[in-house]
Amino acid sequence: MNKSFSSLNLTAGLLRVIEEMGFTEMTPIQAASIPLLLQGKDVIGQSHTGSGKTAAFIIPILQKIQIELRQPQALILCPTRELCDQVLKECRKFSKAFPGLQTVALIGGQPYPPQTQALNNGVHVVVGTPGRTLEHLRKNHFQAARLTTLVLDEADRMLEEGFAGEMTAIIDELPAKKQTIFFSATFPESIEALSRKYQKNAERVTIDKDVQASPQIKQYLYEAETSRKIDTLLRVLQRHPSACTLVFCRMKSTVDEIGQKLESMKVSSEVLHGDLTQPERDRATALFRNGSRRILVATDVAARGLDIEMLELVINVDLPVSPEVYIHRIGRTGRAGRLGTAVTIATSLEALKIMEIEQATGVKMIRQSLGFENQHGLGPEFQKTTAKTIQISGGKIDKLRPGDILGALTAEPGAVPATEIGKIEIHERFSLVAIKMSAAEKALQKLQTTKIKGKKFKSYFA
Repeated sequence: MNKSFSSLNLTAGLLRVIEEMGFTEMTPIQAASIPLLLQGKDVIGQSHTGSGKTAAFIIPILQKIQIELRQPQALILCPTRELCDQVLKECRKFSKAFPGLQTVALIGGQPYPPQTQALNNGVHVVVGTPGRTLEHLRKNHFQAARLTTLVLDEADRMLEEGFAGEMTAIIDELPAKKQTIFFSATFPESIEALSRKYQKNAERVTIDKDVQASPQIKQYLYEAETSRKIDTLLRVLQRHPSACTLVFCRMKSTVDEIGQKLESMKVSSEVLHGDLTQPERDRATALFRNGSRRILVATDVAARGLDIEMLELVINVDLPVSPEVYIHRIGRTGRAGRLGTAVTIATSLEALKIMEIEQATGVKMIRQSLGFENQHGLGPEFQKTTAKTIQISGGKIDKLRPGDILGALTAEPGAVPATEIGKIEIHERFSLVAIKMSAAEKALQKLQTTKIKGKKFKSYFA
């Protein structure tokens, strides 16, 4: 199989951008699926996070886009806002080859007017969550007459989250003649049924070797009955100290219970699940990404698209629905040659599921015991973080940019050195800036007394 991008029949501009981005050859999922997609075939593909699957469908979409036609030509449905953001970022990376390319995110938890205005002005690519996308379609904000491509990204997750009704309603609103692409980590009967109903002679692409877990990840197993899992989690956090830990739970109620326990112990942590408002979710992920929180407790779907470069530890409080999802979870650690640690807490009745996971990963988990009962109090180190985050009460709606905030912080008098300033994130109605602990108080005072773009904004520690 030829893995060179130059072997594809792509425009010179798109090939140039791919080369500028440092891509030398296609990943296995790209090499298997892009040629089929360029031929216009329907595809159902299996691939994990970090395998390059987003580019696998973005590149064929952009190759076929008619820039002069300012109408939606591709719709990409994702289960979460975070995954929508990830797909849009990937699309914009390649868009240098297509001056004038317009995109929009149709996502819940955000105001309608900017989305409606973008659709009215004309867009080429739409990325959205099922609920909000269906609302725009039914209100005739989203004109789909010229749509040629539909992508269901993380299709199994959307079905697990109860989006089956919205997904089928959306597909029924779209033109019958179109290319339909499914990407899914697993292939339950519900996905097979959806494919039979809406795809035509679909080509199946499965990258078997991608199912192996990274050898850089040490995998541990602790046994605990359900009633003792939170107690066990606290002791595991002691046994495996980490500055950046992602904890997975199956249910939102468990996430909240653990979050409340950690908060009562003054542990630096945040929770993430679908019942939070979008600003709450944005804030939680940003604080975890920039090092202002040590622990993030999340459900699988809420964590889709969450990519933390320096993640050290993943803990499974509950076993995931399948070995593939387990691999996706733990694959967030042990990246770029670094060592990672994955800990699973399972009941004695889940031994068969553990065996299935071990067969899928090719790795036997290291069985561990926590020994005798102890106080398992999490010490003051769990309250410390590598950065503090300042929240500013202005965002995209105020036309703020990262450079505006950086400029305000580094301006005299009372300038904060740029080396003390970390990641700056601009959200719809607020912004977040990470500051090294040593300069946090100085930075807060600076923002509280300095105008940004001629206006004073309320600023406080998040």
